[in-house]
Amino acid sequence: MLLATDRSRERLIVGFLFALAFVVPWLMPSRALFIAETAGVALFALSLDLVLGYAGIVSLGHAAFFGVGAYAAGLFARFVMPDPLTGLAVGIVVAALAGLVCSLTILRGSDLTRIMVTLAVSLLLYELANRFDAITGGADGLQGMSMGPLLGRFEFDLQGQVPATYALVVLFLALLLVRRVVRSPLGATLLAVRDNPLRAAAVGIPVASRLAFAYVFGAALAGAAGALVAQTSGFVSLEVFSIERSADVLLMLVIGGAGWVYGGVLGAVAFKVLNELIAGITPQYWTFWMGLFLLAIGLLGRERILRPWTLW
Repeated sequence: MLLATDRSRERLIVGFLFALAFVVPWLMPSRALFIAETAGVALFALSLDLVLGYAGIVSLGHAAFFGVGAYAAGLFARFVMPDPLTGLAVGIVVAALAGLVCSLTILRGSDLTRIMVTLAVSLLLYELANRFDAITGGADGLQGMSMGPLLGRFEFDLQGQVPATYALVVLFLALLLVRRVVRSPLGATLLAVRDNPLRAAAVGIPVASRLAFAYVFGAALAGAAGALVAQTSGFVSLEVFSIERSADVLLMLVIGGAGWVYGGVLGAVAFKVLNELIAGITPQYWTFWMGLFLLAIGLLGRERILRPWTLW
């Protein structure tokens, strides 16, 4: 548990970082779309941290819910109505329903079974989206989306300042909600289930319902992340279901640390910034340097490398 002084410092640093993020799109409009994309990816990492870091559910197909939310919001904006908040709600609900259905499968079997099942779901959705190309756009992606004004007043500008602010607000609210959950008695039972499900069941904790809750909640957050990325970029491709998307978000948790409410968010920011910086220097070999950085984290330890800039 964090001491009171640690929590005060934690809130101060996180508040400063969010304040800085809110200011950047307006001071540096050229970076607004990057901020919007990073906020969506950070929300995606937060969702996986809830599933893996707090509930201990191993998943290699978490991109399935990200993609479901992205396509749900994109199709809603194109064929029904372009309101961003309504589209976001649609993405969350559809992804949560998908998570509810899939939770029936992850409650059975071992971690290896869960890995295979979650990966299979992601691959199935990828092929379905590719098959029904008349609706989804197939390999060409879902295009032609135009977002309406946010709250009926703020137009989605081409520079991305309004979308960036919108994405940051959604990320901030989601972070507050997740922090409230994981620091509640419910969050304590999730940790108990993660650490020792047999002992948790022996003391009366409903293991199955806790796992299902974490999985559905994580799916809803991933759907919100997918919806944000779709709305702020105006495009959805089959890549949202790819295994590379799931692998990237796992790497973000490796960088930031799983089982820590801010780990996924900071890991996502570090991953995107490093990606941008390294790709700008060596576009052909940026994956080599990213892999070298991850190897250093694995060998030397995250605390030793990142301690000056984090709360570890």
